[in-house]
Amino acid sequence: MEPDGLGRVLSDLLQPDNALIQQATAQLREAFRHPEVLPQLCQLLAGAPDPQIRQLAAVLLRRRLTKHWRKLSPEELKNLVLGALQQEAEHQVSVALAQLAALLLRHQGLERWPQLLQLIQQGVGALTHGVSLPRAPQISLLVLSSALESDPEAFAPHYTALLRLFHSALGQRGQPGALYYGLRGLAAMAAGLGSDHLNLMRSLVPKVISAVRQLIPVNEVHASEAMEVFDELMESEVSVIVQHLSDVVSFCLEVASNRALGDALRVKALSTLSFLIKLRGKAVLKQRLLPPVLDALFPILSAEPPPGQLDAEDQENEDEGDEAQTPKHVAAQVIDMLALHLPPEKLFPQLMPQLEPALRSPQPYERKAGLMVVAVLAEGCGDHIRTRHLQALLGVICRSLADENLVVRSAALFALGQFSENLQPDITAYAGEVLPLLLSYIGGVELARGGHLAKAYYALENFVESLGAGIEPFLPVLMEQTLGTLRGPGGPRPKELAISALGAIASAAQRAMGPYLPHVLEQLRRFLPPAPQCLRLPSPTETLGLLVRALGREAVGPLAEESCQLGLGLAEEQGDPDLRRCTYSLFAALSSVMGDDLAPHLPQITTLLLYSLKSTEGLVPPAGGTSSFLLFEDEEEEAEVEGEEDLDGEDDEEEEEELFGLSVESAYVDEKEDACTALGEIAANASVAFLPYLESCIPGVFQLLEFPHLGVRKAAYEALGQFCIALHRVCERDPSEPHAAALQRLLGVVLPAMVRAVHRERERLVAMAVLEVLGAVLTACRQEALRSPGHLAELCGALRAVLERKTACQDDGLDEEDEEDEEQAEYDAMLLEYAGEGIPALATAAGGDAFAPYFAGFLPLLLNKMKPSCSVAERSFAVGTLAETLGGLGRATAPFVPRLLPPFLAAARDSDPEVRSNGVFALGVLAEHGGEALHYPKILALLAGGSAQESSARVRDNICGAVARMILSQPQALPLSQVRGLSPGGGEWGVEPYAQVSLLSLLRHLSAHCPTEFQAALLALPPDASAQISGALSSA
Repeated sequence: MEPDGLGRVLSDLLQPDNALIQQATAQLREAFRHPEVLPQLCQLLAGAPDPQIRQLAAVLLRRRLTKHWRKLSPEELKNLVLGALQQEAEHQVSVALAQLAALLLRHQGLERWPQLLQLIQQGVGALTHGVSLPRAPQISLLVLSSALESDPEAFAPHYTALLRLFHSALGQRGQPGALYYGLRGLAAMAAGLGSDHLNLMRSLVPKVISAVRQLIPVNEVHASEAMEVFDELMESEVSVIVQHLSDVVSFCLEVASNRALGDALRVKALSTLSFLIKLRGKAVLKQRLLPPVLDALFPILSAEPPPGQLDAEDQENEDEGDEAQTPKHVAAQVIDMLALHLPPEKLFPQLMPQLEPALRSPQPYERKAGLMVVAVLAEGCGDHIRTRHLQALLGVICRSLADENLVVRSAALFALGQFSENLQPDITAYAGEVLPLLLSYIGGVELARGGHLAKAYYALENFVESLGAGIEPFLPVLMEQTLGTLRGPGGPRPKELAISALGAIASAAQRAMGPYLPHVLEQLRRFLPPAPQCLRLPSPTETLGLLVRALGREAVGPLAEESCQLGLGLAEEQGDPDLRRCTYSLFAALSSVMGDDLAPHLPQITTLLLYSLKSTEGLVPPAGGTSSFLLFEDEEEEAEVEGEEDLDGEDDEEEEEELFGLSVESAYVDEKEDACTALGEIAANASVAFLPYLESCIPGVFQLLEFPHLGVRKAAYEALGQFCIALHRVCERDPSEPHAAALQRLLGVVLPAMVRAVHRERERLVAMAVLEVLGAVLTACRQEALRSPGHLAELCGALRAVLERKTACQDDGLDEEDEEDEEQAEYDAMLLEYAGEGIPALATAAGGDAFAPYFAGFLPLLLNKMKPSCSVAERSFAVGTLAETLGGLGRATAPFVPRLLPPFLAAARDSDPEVRSNGVFALGVLAEHGGEALHYPKILALLAGGSAQESSARVRDNICGAVARMILSQPQALPLSQVRGLSPGGGEWGVEPYAQVSLLSLLRHLSAHCPTEFQAALLALPPDASAQISGALSSA
């Protein structure tokens, strides 16, 4: 084919005619089988009169070169590209040429293409010396940014020179194109900056802000893209942004508050601010930037939409509202980020003066803003709200459900849903007020208002899910409401919401749901096969799974096989990721009642789940991105036909880079997450039957440990932990050398991966999940998990890094001296608690003698959190962790008694009952395992002195437990006169149900070890008390 003929084919590809495009695609595929096509593409990219053809030729040539590099002379190609770059007048063609140049540079290296560096230097030199070459700087920086984005490491030796170059480029005015590509280039190299670049970077940040500000009036899209440089610099090892934090925050607020700018740019500014708070929240506090942030956010949150319009979240089109990224929506996310990453004790005093007037405002959109803020505070500041603000804020929410304005009522429903989800168990105490209000509200909503009805059901589901047995008084009215909706008139949306609510009700009611099962199944079958396709919904399948979990094998056993066949049929028929996700949840639920009886279906189930793990469905190119690289799926096949392989595996790297930055539609993300979760749960519940499929599932889950969405990463780590636990159960049920070896191989890859995640994972939720599943693996596998040399030290190192706040997700940009005495965000405290739970698990798995040296390293870190200046949560966590760990240490506790006894005694006298309870428990464990009983009198004196005044049932229970441990451990060392003072008659306190078990245990031990003294003490009691104790002991 001649160049003119190839040009016509490319022209046909660009026409709005599907038939013509298909014909041209077939012709181009045929042309690619001939070696002369590459020189023809070279001619077209330099000489075709149509710029679209020049652009497409450059793109196609770049793609072909990854596999056919040797078919062209590198020197001729480099000269051709350089000449075309200098002559090209069309910007989009220049972009394609710059990307081609970046590929050539990657293959050839900087040292073999000095002419390209000269082009870049000359262009920037023209910019700084005022030479009249208006396009040269832009082309130079376009080429540089493309090369840096393609292979930043190749430029690492030149970073200092490049930073000086960017200083020059970003300091100019009147060159928006040069500024844009300069900022993109700087963003591309930010990840590789080190401490030796710190001084240059410090003076560059103000120029970055100035450059973005110059871009805004010229091109808001470019300005928004250029703001990525702030995100990249924030993640850099060099914390240069912290030194310019005030300027960056002020700039973001300036852009976000300017209603004359487009929503996309304002959203980007708020997203940058949100990311900054996530990574550098404590620096925001330290530099006193919280007040201006809040001052700017509230007007954005309370802004009224144009007349006759509604905010996206208030529109009846649920899909649009869910996907909306508006300034108001992202401003709420910034508040959410403040709640997640700042100590509530610092946030609330500055937030409440803005929040309270908003909630009382006569303006509906200000009331809505206040409720949105209340809603997003619930996750990050849950403990603070539960203990100090729950009644007041819940009252505001409930009153707002009767507001005259629909948008306020809608925000109140969202806030109630968030409170119900995040403020458990305290909020369930208000069930008597909240549930009737919600049910009445749902009954009054017009069925046509699907979006508003969905918010009402969202609140209902979250509230009832956590009620547990407390739901039973409300069960008849709840079932009447939901089943009535399903039986009555109305479209599919109200019925789908009612079905989903049934699942939440079942999760809370458990076995109490049994009498309603026939009625529920009758309604569900209307929406499941063989129902017509138009009536099938994901929620009936999900609800069926929740019913299976709630009612257990006895109630749903006969339905299990039918449900499994139903799920398999749905998963294979449907192309809907939501429906597949729900069937996977059903399979996991069925495994909990079927166990190894699921074996006949596991080939199909595992095939479906692995397909979802590996699937690339739902990949979405970034906005404005070209999809031309996806035109020819059979290039690999062609390469095999022609017998040529790509150079050094470059094609794989190119594919990865081209897919980097693609987003995934949320439904497909949820599908992958649920597929991972289902695999782990099935493995745990049907461990023996699942064993033949385990090896093939591990790689599919492992590849998701680096998935961009945190929910998928979290589920992947949890599934790997379940695999380990499942294989350990197989070893217990069927001990054999191959099974034991398989377990060690699996632990040998999973545990190091978890250790790396604890150190490197930037998302706290993922890190917490890893720590939790690590604890579960250690608890299940015990010494098997530590059989490999080095595992104990590595795991202890990971937990210690968390306690020392040295992991990636704890990096807040502050020096250690700045963090001293800093209060913590609640999620930061939760991360420490998850790490703390792993310490006793390690002690038990390793054994006292092996763990004692590591415990010595943990001890000062935990004792440091027992100071009076620490929060209640910290003191309770530290003493509880130490106490639990002593159980694993056993007799190896003895050397640590002198260091532990004083803080434990102090904890047992603490003003907070939770700390006191843990302190008393710790004293009992210390007495049990501490060896010599020299400290007994001191402990007993404290327990006897506190028992008479103690009002907390939990503390009284632990006093009894502590004395019982002391009796068992050193009965000869116990002064019985003091023990008698701890009896019910000695302190005249009633025995609450919570304390009865431990008290009875204590009395039984006293009766067995000291029968004479015990009988004397018993006779000294009032007759009714004596008879009560004797009866309890005889029936025990």
